[in-house]
Amino acid sequence: MNNKLIQPFLKNDKAMLLAYDHGFEIGPEALLNKSIDPEYILDLAVKGGYTGIILQKGIAEKYYTGTDYQRKIPLILKVNGKSNITPNKDPFSVLNCSVEYAKKLGAKAIGYTIYLGSNQETKMLAEFGQVQEKAHQLNMAAIAWTYLRGSSVEDEYDPKLIAYAARVGLELGADMIKIKYSGSAESFKKAIQAAGKTKVVLSGGPKIEDEGFLEIIESIMKAGAVGIAVGRNVFQSQNPLAMTEKIKKTIFA
Repeated sequence: MNNKLIQPFLKNDKAMLLAYDHGFEIGPEALLNKSIDPEYILDLAVKGGYTGIILQKGIAEKYYTGTDYQRKIPLILKVNGKSNITPNKDPFSVLNCSVEYAKKLGAKAIGYTIYLGSNQETKMLAEFGQVQEKAHQLNMAAIAWTYLRGSSVEDEYDPKLIAYAARVGLELGADMIKIKYSGSAESFKKAIQAAGKTKVVLSGGPKIEDEGFLEIIESIMKAGAVGIAVGRNVFQSQNPLAMTEKIKKTIFA
């Protein structure tokens, strides 16, 4: 089932997704210069040839649904989230949109963050199980952000824990998972093996030097990832379209 449902987001079995949920999850300070404008990001997604766009429901309602963008690029609707205002060692990303409403907005997939290692993880595991089943009933893909964060996690980039997070995504029925970089192609390959038939994309993370980011993409592609879900490392770049072209060459080489 999963290969069929995730197909709208793949080109030659590779994915280059543009993520734009930072205003909610981090705050407007992450949206430098023109990136504060959702239309600018949607234009970038189309011009750059991204295989999918990731939005929260309010942006989708006002800028995507019923527009030309809906025809030009497939939508992953993020159905849970949390603010960055209240410090919390044990984060809980709460459901804020139904799968049915995501479908109504034109989404072909839902995205859901699970913080493994948080003492709230059981709630997120249960919720993802419910939204995954509903998504499949509606012929939509279910994509899990399986991140390591909480009082039980000392290092969210621990390769063994990242492989564990990948396995959790497979066993929960995710069609694709979004995980952090584990530090090397060898360790990332183990995470991909743990994910089995579930597609794996890299979480782009905070802005780093362009060449360093491209080296990471090359590493994860060699390991067997299908691609990336990137935000700040593109729209905080000095030339987002030029950076997109470099990423595209690396992924679709």
